[in-house]
Amino acid sequence: MATPPLFLEYEDVLKRPEQRLAHGLTLEELDEFLAELAALIEPVELHFRWRPQSRDPNDEMLLEAAINGRADALVTYNTADFIAAGERFGIRIIRPADLLKKVRP
Repeated sequence: MATPPLFLEYEDVLKRPEQRLAHGLTLEELDEFLAELAALIEPVELHFRWRPQSRDPNDEMLLEAAINGRADALVTYNTADFIAAGERFGIRIIRPADLLKKVRP
């Protein structure tokens, strides 16, 4: 799930030169990927802004999407900045590797 501003942030980050070096996609391939991702993502409307909740202001957009979208979990490498808000709003904060362990047979 994502809000429109959060999705645009994903696009911006993925198109940064250092990220393009990491993922190796051309801009055309990246646009195709983002179009497919947009088709799969559940849109979230912000009914209420919950700021500030995180010690990092750059995390607020992601947290607001999770809260307003009533997410069960927020998957991130940056667990430290989300733990307190996750507890406050009943959202599990888990690392990607932990999620993979849960979904692997």
